[in-house]
Amino acid sequence: MGIMAQCSPVCEAERSTGTEMGSTILVTGGCGFIGSNFIHYLARICPGCRIVNLDALTYAGNLANLNGLPQGTDLHFVKGDVSVSKDVEKAFVAAGGAPDFVVNFAAESHVDRSVLGPRDFVKTNVTGTLHLLEALRAMGSGRFIQISTDEVYGSLGDTGRFVETTPLSPSSPYSASKAGADLLVQAYHRTFGMDTVITRCSNNYGPRQFPEKLIPLMIINALAGKPMPVYGEGRNVRDWIHVDDHCAGIKAVMDRGRPGQVYNFGGDAERRNLDIVYAIADSVCAHRRLVTFVKDRPGHDWRYAMDAAKARRDLSWTPSVSFDAGLSDTIKWYIENETWWRPVLTGDYLRFYKEWYGDSGTREARSEQA
Repeated sequence: MGIMAQCSPVCEAERSTGTEMGSTILVTGGCGFIGSNFIHYLARICPGCRIVNLDALTYAGNLANLNGLPQGTDLHFVKGDVSVSKDVEKAFVAAGGAPDFVVNFAAESHVDRSVLGPRDFVKTNVTGTLHLLEALRAMGSGRFIQISTDEVYGSLGDTGRFVETTPLSPSSPYSASKAGADLLVQAYHRTFGMDTVITRCSNNYGPRQFPEKLIPLMIINALAGKPMPVYGEGRNVRDWIHVDDHCAGIKAVMDRGRPGQVYNFGGDAERRNLDIVYAIADSVCAHRRLVTFVKDRPGHDWRYAMDAAKARRDLSWTPSVSFDAGLSDTIKWYIENETWWRPVLTGDYLRFYKEWYGDSGTREARSEQA
């Protein structure tokens, strides 16, 4: 049984009812990690919804991510780039004009790639958001939900948590592009009165995540007996949220979020990167000597932690998947779905991996001796 069934059973009482059954939802980036999981989530809890998926199918976009949707799911795919206005127009035509919701997952999202090539991040994350806002504004109705990140807040010290009013202080080209997009979304609400909402989440994990990110990369390398590269000393801390809990938060924003607001989502699961890597190695019976410390990433934020009290209070949302259970199920999913991840370890991903880590896969490495 896959992780989605284990972590997120949907009972009849959770299913959407009433006018939501006929809602039209334009999802951008729906072939990526979070976007595809959101489409699976919508298909389970809102079977009468019409879903239009606009995706450029870049290296991290995979149509196979949408395999296994319930029979009868009303899903329409439009291949296109949010940074190209004509592609955005095609998606709105497919949605029949003004969709009830635009949920913008489309983004270049990997910090390391933004260090190597910032321009693509501004193009997709800022210009793409602008095109979507303009298209929805021309329609005159519909809610725009911007999927953002905790990284726009910058770095925390050893204490404290990010709240929605924490000043934006991005550290990387990636987070700067996301912060710029967030500011555009806020401006369209304040200037034009558009119904916009911004969500900011902590690190997501779960099935179908492209293996450049920490957890799937470590799982796959551990299974193959390859080096498990860890930046610096691995003491940087992240707050982790299972992707299904994040999807439930986005749905709560669709239903109960207030226009112009920002909502933080976190999993109350702070972990040091090194502790996660060790847990993965131990889980798949890989030797900890595979753990290899590499040169730290430029502008590497020390710690993220999200205060989700506002979402709990205003949206009646709370995370339901514990990190230990979620990580165990995620590891199991990658073990059982080699036919999914094996084909993606080619082409652009391998070119990036070699450029960033070198032929040895270690990037100025020193092996762990524990």
